[in-house]
Amino acid sequence: MSEWNLVYQYWQSMWAHHLHTIYSLQQQRQKRLKQVDLFAKQRQESRKNGQQQIGYQLHTKLLIEDKGTYYHEEIVQDRTAYLENGHVIAEQPNPINKGTGQREIEVTSDFTRFYYDRRAAVQYAERWWNGANPAYPFFEEDDCTNYISQCLRAGGIPMTGMPNRSKGWWYQDYQWSYSWSVAHSFRWYLSGAVAGWNGGEVSQASDLWPGDVICYDFQGDGRWDHNTIVVAKDSNNQPLVNAHTNNSRNRYWTYEDSAAWTPACEYRFFRISD
Repeated sequence: MSEWNLVYQYWQSMWAHHLHTIYSLQQQRQKRLKQVDLFAKQRQESRKNGQQQIGYQLHTKLLIEDKGTYYHEEIVQDRTAYLENGHVIAEQPNPINKGTGQREIEVTSDFTRFYYDRRAAVQYAERWWNGANPAYPFFEEDDCTNYISQCLRAGGIPMTGMPNRSKGWWYQDYQWSYSWSVAHSFRWYLSGAVAGWNGGEVSQASDLWPGDVICYDFQGDGRWDHNTIVVAKDSNNQPLVNAHTNNSRNRYWTYEDSAAWTPACEYRFFRISD
C-alpha cells in the first residue's frame, strides 16, 4: 500500500472525531450542518532519518443551514503526515508563519477624497479567496495581509507613503510597505488610518459590514498574527469572512476551529469607511 493511501486510511479513522467537532461548533452557532465534503491533494514528499513526511492540502467544504437559508463554508489547509514502518505516527496542520516581526508604521495624513466600494472589495475577496492574483506577489506561508490589502485596494482605498516601506500603506511595481504584507504592521496602520477614511474601530463584530476587516492576536501576546475581510453576515448578524493562510471562504469570524486559535485570542474590528 502506498504512503498516500495510508494517509487516506488515517483520515477515515479520524473522521468521526473531526465530524463531531464540526457539528458541535455549528450547534453552538444555532446552525445545522447538512453536508461535508473533503478533498485532499498530495503536494510533496520527503524522507528524513527513516521517517516519511507527506505534505498535502485538505479542502473542507461545508453546506450549512442557517434558519432556512444555505451557504457553503470552505477552508483549504496545508497539513503534514509523518509515517514510520508503514504507519502514520503523527499528522497535523502546518504552522502559520507569524511574519517578519513587529514593524512600526508611520501613518500619513495625506488622504485624498475617495469612495470605498464595498461591493468591489467583496467581489475581489470572492474571486481570489483560493488563488493568487499574478499582478501581485504571493507569500505561500504568510499571505493573509497581502490578500486583505489587495481587497481594500480593489475597493478604492488610497495608498500613501511610497516609497518608504515604514510609512503609510502602499504597493507599486513589486515593492510594498510593511503594512501591506505584515499582519502586525497592518493592524496598527488601521488604528491610525481608518479615521482618515471616515471609518473607525468598533467594539463588536456584529457592527461590521461586508468589506470591513478583523485583526487577530491568536496568542493574546500583543503580536498580531492574522487578518480577514467580512464578506457576508449570518442570520445572527455575525460576520462570515474570507482569508488566506489558510485559504477560507464564508468562515465564521471567531476562528475557534483554527489550530492557531487559543482562549487568549484578541480581536480588533475595523469599519473601513461609513
